[in-house]
Amino acid sequence: MSVFASLVGQLADLLQPLFGVSAAAAAIVLFTAFVRLLVHPLSRAAARGQKARVALQPRIAELRHKYRRQPERLQEAVLELHAREKVSPLSGCLPSLLQLPAFFLLYHLFSSETIGGRANELLGHRLFGAPLGGRWADALADGGVFGGAGLVYVGLFAVVAVVAWFGYRLSRRTMAAQPVPGAGGEGEQVPGLGAVTKVMPYMSFLTLVTVAVMPLAAALYVVTSTTWSVVERAALYR
Repeated sequence: MSVFASLVGQLADLLQPLFGVSAAAAAIVLFTAFVRLLVHPLSRAAARGQKARVALQPRIAELRHKYRRQPERLQEAVLELHAREKVSPLSGCLPSLLQLPAFFLLYHLFSSETIGGRANELLGHRLFGAPLGGRWADALADGGVFGGAGLVYVGLFAVVAVVAWFGYRLSRRTMAAQPVPGAGGEGEQVPGLGAVTKVMPYMSFLTLVTVAVMPLAAALYVVTSTTWSVVERAALYR
């Protein structure tokens, strides 16, 4: 933890001449971009897997016709087909799961008053008028919605809303062009996948909740990562 804090602090010091008091916020954005670059090969693999699943649709349709009166056998047959073709129905979840350690590390870093027995100096860094260790509730209590810190959150909420809207449209378009087995057909071949598929277009809007309730540093990580995801998906699934 202290090593990570030192790295963030050193990166903020390097960015100080360019970003001033917001250097630590810029360091978090760069850290997020670095994490996303590391998992980008997995995102590309997930995109290839999605296209492979689409290619299997005619064969899955045949299985549905063959086992239309045997839903359990249909589920087994479709899972066997995915295994035989080495296509995982849930491969798209892996990039998101691998980012969780970085997110929780950043969250803990900006939620701790002390690190290694010393005061956490990173809590004094700000994004314009808002402390990176603060929350929206703190901003509302100190100046209200249009106070110095409040306006930072207004700007973040606006960015998140725009990104979430584009993410929603992209998810709907992708799902319409590349239907997932079990999302609305006869017999859900992957347990729970249909429900996940229905909810997925709305997931980007959960970032609004993240910005509202988490430390600003963690919220900044999520906003940057979500924006990256939308741009990445638009490129990979075009």
